[in-house]
Amino acid sequence: MSTAPASPAPAVGQGDSSEEHHRPTLGDAGRKLLAGEMGSLRVLIVLAIIWAIFAIANDRFLTAINLTNLALQIAAVGTISVGVVLVLLLGEIDLSVGAVSGLASAVVAVLNVKNGWNPYLAIVAGLLVGTAIGLFQGSMSTRLAIPSFVVTLAGLLMWQGAQLKVLGETGTVNVSDPAITNIAGTFLAPWVGWAVAILAIAAIVGTALLNLQRRRAAGLEAESMLGLTLRSGAATIAILAAVVVMNSDRGVPLALVILVGICAAVQFMLAKTRFGRHIYAVGGDAEAARRAGIRVTWLRTTVFMMASTLAAAGGIIAASRLLAVNQSSGGSDLLLLAIAGPVVAGVSLFGGRGTAWAALLGALVIGSISNGMDLLALQSSVKFMVTGAVLLAAVSLDALARQRRVSAGGT
Repeated sequence: MSTAPASPAPAVGQGDSSEEHHRPTLGDAGRKLLAGEMGSLRVLIVLAIIWAIFAIANDRFLTAINLTNLALQIAAVGTISVGVVLVLLLGEIDLSVGAVSGLASAVVAVLNVKNGWNPYLAIVAGLLVGTAIGLFQGSMSTRLAIPSFVVTLAGLLMWQGAQLKVLGETGTVNVSDPAITNIAGTFLAPWVGWAVAILAIAAIVGTALLNLQRRRAAGLEAESMLGLTLRSGAATIAILAAVVVMNSDRGVPLALVILVGICAAVQFMLAKTRFGRHIYAVGGDAEAARRAGIRVTWLRTTVFMMASTLAAAGGIIAASRLLAVNQSSGGSDLLLLAIAGPVVAGVSLFGGRGTAWAALLGALVIGSISNGMDLLALQSSVKFMVTGAVLLAAVSLDALARQRRVSAGGT
């Protein structure tokens, strides 16, 4: 009985110490960084290091013309990576995205150039090819319970064969229709670039403030104003700097605006819609999601359809930039780059963790490495080994971060 009165005192003391403990410190930030909870910051640090190394090695790396070229180079891969992010969030994998992009671009080129189709109808047909492939592969994986690795690996071989069949004996189709080539060949006028930048900054700040207000109104833990200001300020500086650099060359590429728009739309879906929340739920625990009433089979099939459609869009952007489609379109290291980017940027291979912005950040990291090695005229063998090592390092960090979360009682 004598111990009963003493019980409230520790609670007060614990409350005080807990409040003190939860004040943000440099050590807390370091622990969050190691645990994978500050993925964007980690990626930006890595990107800064990469840019510093290549800038020292080659003084052309940070020039306006090269950075604008870099923006064009990552547009196709980044678009494909957005679809890869959705699949990875489910804890699945799609090894066919490169082949799908090549087949879709071949369909567009052949229909437009050889069969005289309207370019817009040809583009729609290419996108529908991607959607149909996603429906087929998603249904095979979910309805027959075949691992997505096996289904999409088979798809990789089938769609490569279909691409060769579509291209025919010539093997190469040159694309010249302005409606197609202007996708990657259009650069925004300076004032349009600034207008897009202002809209993007307003959207970032407005969304951050709205989320902060909603969390506080709901009594949930919210980001501090200092943290929000620093994060929004960093994004603002990055956007303004990018516009300044690209306007000093040819202007902001339309293809980059398309990529950013796709990332924003998909991230909105993931964060603000029931469908997006269900994707995270299935990736975190599919069985628990099924018991909660989520239509897991339908959701997985839909995600594979979205991923293949985005892969087709990426292939069309690549064809627009290269002005041609050939037998190697969608091949080489495209699949590696499309998957490596999101993983490097913090999307978990175990499912349930990541954002659509990882596609953009990851494409920027992987694209910077590839671009820098091209400027240094390194052999393809070196490029493959370096990119593979970066991917392995990113996967290792993801695995270590997951072990930390599990040991700390997280998921």
